[in-house]
Order: sequence, then structure tokens, then C-alpha cells
Amino acid sequence: MTEIWQMTASRIADAVRRREVSATEVARAHLARIDAVNSAINAVVQHMADEALAAAAAVDAALSRGDDPGPLAGVPLTVKVNVDQKGHATTNGLRLQENLIAPDDNPLVANLRRAGGVIVGRTNTPAFSLRWFTNNGLHGQTLNPRNRAITPGGSSGGAAAAVAAGLCAVAHGTDIAGSIRYPAYACGLHGLRPSMGRVPAWNASAPDRFIGAQLMAVSGPIARSIDDLELALAAMSAADPRDPAHVAMPLKGPDFPRRAALCLAPDGMPVSDPVRAALLDAARRLRAAGWQVSEIDDCPPMREAARINAVLWMAEMRQGAAEMVAREGDADAQFVFARMVQDAGESDLSDLMKALQARTGVMRAWETALRDTPVILTPVSGELPFDQQLDVRSEADFARVYEAQLPQRALPVIGQPGLAVATGQAGDRPVGVQLIAPRFREDILIAAGRAIEAAGPPVTVATPDW
Repeated sequence: MTEIWQMTASRIADAVRRREVSATEVARAHLARIDAVNSAINAVVQHMADEALAAAAAVDAALSRGDDPGPLAGVPLTVKVNVDQKGHATTNGLRLQENLIAPDDNPLVANLRRAGGVIVGRTNTPAFSLRWFTNNGLHGQTLNPRNRAITPGGSSGGAAAAVAAGLCAVAHGTDIAGSIRYPAYACGLHGLRPSMGRVPAWNASAPDRFIGAQLMAVSGPIARSIDDLELALAAMSAADPRDPAHVAMPLKGPDFPRRAALCLAPDGMPVSDPVRAALLDAARRLRAAGWQVSEIDDCPPMREAARINAVLWMAEMRQGAAEMVAREGDADAQFVFARMVQDAGESDLSDLMKALQARTGVMRAWETALRDTPVILTPVSGELPFDQQLDVRSEADFARVYEAQLPQRALPVIGQPGLAVATGQAGDRPVGVQLIAPRFREDILIAAGRAIEAAGPPVTVATPDW
């Protein structure tokens, strides 16, 4: 028998609408799952049972009146602790922000509520949302429910661990250098980084961010099915005037050719044999579904895009966050920040202007490449999910992680949407692939992702056995 907490978001929303199960029953089942499992993985770090039950009751009341509760009717969700949720601390994994209470909902949170979603908790992130691992001095470390020896990813590690363990059906994540795509990959899930401007966002609890985040940081969903990503994206994307960068583009574009290009080692990056095998397998699945897939020696520039990311992001961090890194005193964040600053190099206004200038050329190259072949298939990471805390063991280990994450670091610069698709297991570790499509063509990613998903093993809920 399938437990409620094993059901996908799409199945839950349909069952609630049909009155096969109440939103309150769904919420109680997931809250009970949190009580039973969360202590083993530490994914949900702010609990809100009373609020969740009240939201679920509102969905049930709407259905009783004959009203439409929204597309996410009764779907249990989590929100990452780096975005505002009214009445809760936007900690971003920091002791310095333990009491930074949000005065209002971030637009994407408001959108999830209006769509009938039920927020059951808030999920962990590394300090400053700075790593591909999830650990901080305020909330502690998050473990991967599929394998405690490996990272759940970061910075949305709590979000992915929550979905993988059945604590929620869909999780909100953010991504400025892979923080949606990599946790999904590490936890054996699907994760969608939307196009820049697709999902409105704004934190009233903090000043507006600088140019790096304005151009690269997005919010998006992590889930156990591609259908759930599509459902959540539609809910998250509703317009909100508080984000002037939001673009009201349709979620479905014109017909497109079913053509994809496979790039096994972008810009010559090292790629492990299991990752390479997963890419070849995904290409076979696409071909079997009627897609034309050609292998290319290289894709448009990734190293240059990653270099620009480093310049823009570290320019942002130096404006105030550097002093906070010192005051917070999180040893992991200090180590990673120092390495990232070193990689970015010293930059002045001229360097920043040149990086922005170079960004336009990189974007042009990607848009041109995707015009006739609207999907490029690449690694999510050059390696299988890393051992816990690998990045802070030594400078050499950090360099290894940093190189493997080239596809994570490059994509935010160019503005294209990216989809991490789980494809199965390689030994005791999840594995998957990344799909890239033209701007505002998440529908193309979803079509390709469905074809890959349909030909592989289903994503299941993991129960930690420790």
C-alpha cells in the first residue's frame, strides 16, 4: 500500500480535488513523517505544524464551498531558510540572523500559498548558502537519506533531503551556482533551475542584492517527478509587482524540433566513468523516445561563464558579506569563501565592467547554439555525489570539488534554464544528467526530462536506516 507521504505532488493534488483524501489528512501524514524521520537527517529546521494544519483546513473548506483551492491543492511543501516566510526567521544558516523575522512572504512563498500549497516546514542550508554541502553552526548538518556518507548537496541540501525522505512532496530551492540542480542530483531527484526572471522573488527582511545576484540567483522546485516540477513551476511563476525583474512569459512556447546535443566533457573537464555512462544512457533514452541526439566535441563556453560567475558573485560577497563571514565564525564558510575569493581574484570596477561585457558574448554563443538544437545534455557534476564535507578537508579537495562543479557554476551566468534529471544509481550513489534549453523554454526541458524519466527506474522515497 502506498503511504500518503510516498505520493507525488501531482497525485496528491488530484486526490484532494477528487475528495479521495482531505488536505488535512495529507498534512497530518507528512507532519507525522517529519516527526518520525527528520531527527535522523536534519532537513527541516523550522517546524510549523499548526500553520500547516490551518492551511490544509483552508483548502478543505474551499473544496466544501465548491471553490477552486488552486493547482497545488493540499500539496505539502517546504521553503528554504534563505527566503522570507512571514513570521519566521530568514536565517540563511547564520547565527547572526537567528532573530531576523520576515515581515512578509517572499513573492514565491505567497504564490505557493495562493496555489493551495501547504508549507510544512523550512529547510536547512549551509551558512550563507555558500556550499555544495549543508552544514552550519546554527542548525547543524543535514544528511542524505539515501546514503549518510555522501552530501545531500547544497545549498538547498535540506530541501532535497526533505523530498527524498518523504517529508514533503515538493521543496523550494535557490540556485546561484547549482544550489537546486546539485542537491537534486545528490539525493536522486529532479531539480529545475528556471530562466532568470521566471519566478518572482524578494526578501523584505534584507536590502536588495547587488548586480551578481540580480543577474544569477533564482528560485525553483525540487521533486520526485518531472510532472511535479511542471506543476510547482506554474505555481511559483505567478507575477508579483514586488519583483521588477519578473518577466511574464508563457510557460509553453511554440513547437520545437526534438533535437539534442550530447556533450560528455564540456570545456575538457574531467568526467568520471559512471557519470559518462549516465549521459550515454540518457542519450539512448531520448533516441528511443524519438529524439535526434548527436554527440558534440564541446558545447558553448562553460569555463568563461564560470569565471564570470566567480567575479560577479565574489564582488557581491565582498560588499558586506565578507565582514559577516568573519563575524559569523563558521569555519567551513570561512574556508570556502577564502578559496572562492582566491579563484575569482582581486577585481575592481573595471574588472566588473569587463565581466559584464564578456557575459553578453557568452550568452550570445549559447542562444545561437540552442536555436536549432534546443537541448544540450551535459553532466550535472563531473563526479558522483561527494563524500560529506569533502570540500573543506584541504585546498586540493576543494579544488577537486570546484572543478567537478563547472556545469553548476557556468549556467547561472547565461540565464538559460537547467534541469537535473535523476537517472538511477551508480553503486551506492545517485547519478543523473543536466539538460539546458533556451531562455524561457522550461517546457522543452520538461518534455526531454519526461522522456528520460519514463525510460528509467522511478524515483522512490528513502527511509534512513540509521
